[in-house]
Amino acid sequence: MMLSQKTKINILKSPTKEDWIEQAINNLDTILLDHSHCERKAASVALNLMFRYSSNAMLVRKLTAITKEELEHFEQVNQWLYKKNIPLGPLSSPPYGAKLKSTIRTKEPQRLLDSLLIAALIEGRSHERLGLLGTHCPDQELAKFYRSLMASEARHYGIYWVLADTYFEREIVQKRLEELSIIESEILATLHPEPRIHS
Repeated sequence: MMLSQKTKINILKSPTKEDWIEQAINNLDTILLDHSHCERKAASVALNLMFRYSSNAMLVRKLTAITKEELEHFEQVNQWLYKKNIPLGPLSSPPYGAKLKSTIRTKEPQRLLDSLLIAALIEGRSHERLGLLGTHCPDQELAKFYRSLMASEARHYGIYWVLADTYFEREIVQKRLEELSIIESEILATLHPEPRIHS
């Protein structure tokens, strides 16, 4: 399969490879189910950050909006699962999220910075991969749905980056983002054998 269009977010060190696209397109039911899990987890990440940093008014306000939107997407994906008779059930997680989470430093304020930047990277990668699904998915209605989510994913990435840039010096943010984006790229260098949004 040749890539007719490569969607790239500027914080990503490497674009998604063709083998992921082929794996995803050949396993769309599993990708849809995993997408449901991803939206739920994204809402949980925003919610957990709000609880942990509840005195940061701007963070709480911005992440409240993200939580609401992620839950809306969760419901929309679940409607697709229902439409396609795919039961909502458990899936094993790929190593992507756990490996990124393991890079979060435990002491503050570094923990906040890392948490925001990792969330930004995940949203950036989600934007890229939903765009690729929107381009290559043979089901045109489903492809349109994926494309409809891209703006939200890009906006979420931007919000997390702006929050990091608000609470930390720009030079510190850029240096740490560079380090984490390299790690993110290395995690995805080898395709996970099970089809996932972040495999």
